[in-house]
Amino acid sequence: MKKEYLNSDLDSFLAKWLEGELTDQEFKNLVNEDDYNAFLKIRHGLHVRNLLDRPTDATFSKIQDKIQSKKDKVRPLYSNWAIGIAASIALLFGLFMFLDTGEIIIETGFGESKTIALLDGSEVILNSKTKIIYDEDNWIKERKLYLDGEAYFRVTKGEGFVVITNNGTVSVLGTQFNVNSTTDFFDVVCFEGKVGVKTLQSDHVLYPTDTFRKINGNTSEVSKTLDKMPAWVNGESTFKSVPLRYVIKALEEQYQIEFDDKSINDSDIFTGSFPHDSLNVALKTVFETLNIKYTEKEKRNIKLRYKE
Repeated sequence: MKKEYLNSDLDSFLAKWLEGELTDQEFKNLVNEDDYNAFLKIRHGLHVRNLLDRPTDATFSKIQDKIQSKKDKVRPLYSNWAIGIAASIALLFGLFMFLDTGEIIIETGFGESKTIALLDGSEVILNSKTKIIYDEDNWIKERKLYLDGEAYFRVTKGEGFVVITNNGTVSVLGTQFNVNSTTDFFDVVCFEGKVGVKTLQSDHVLYPTDTFRKINGNTSEVSKTLDKMPAWVNGESTFKSVPLRYVIKALEEQYQIEFDDKSINDSDIFTGSFPHDSLNVALKTVFETLNIKYTEKEKRNIKLRYKE
């Protein structure tokens, strides 16, 4: 049964939620499910728009530092703007007016990949549980998109192409490259052309076969790869000296399963691969090499422990 409330109540709930005074669960309990799901899209749209609009040159980190130092003293103007815009949309025009903008959101599910043709002829192949967002109306003028997850890019020549992630930005002119960016994992591989990789801590230029990786905030040196393209595009995930926790996450996203890994050390280093078309083979390939036993506790929930 849908919850009933006055517009003024909805306005108040929304403002408190966007300010962080209400948790997601508290807000969800106050509004009906349809409104909650729509508000999530609004909040995410505002967040991504801020990322897409922010400058990508070296001065950004300096600006960010200055803003951070004054954060406790000055109420962010963006926050007030976001509340006003979101509340006005909800009350006057309905939640789905956001669909009239040029913002395109494309996502993949568990074990799913998609090939996307962009307006300039560039191509993006998305790995499982990956999201890209870009402005279709402004694409030809400014080729810039937001990525959360892993994607392989074949970029046509033009005036620049920027991939923005929460871990850093990747800038190219005409090339083929792979970007994997999740919460605390950032990996970029250049297969053709030249790629610029910029984070708050470092700035690198990658040439064909160069790879850059940042794990849990720690940046490694640029290394080499023998691969001609990412293996996952052809149905296989590969890893080179990667903590096991990231392999487990990749298995979960590929096969829509969950692991109970409390009994093992998920920082163990793994080098190897697993296929995308057989869960049994994937589990055997990853865990038997590390002397780890895997047992299904309940449907699609697997317990891990070391063999005795």
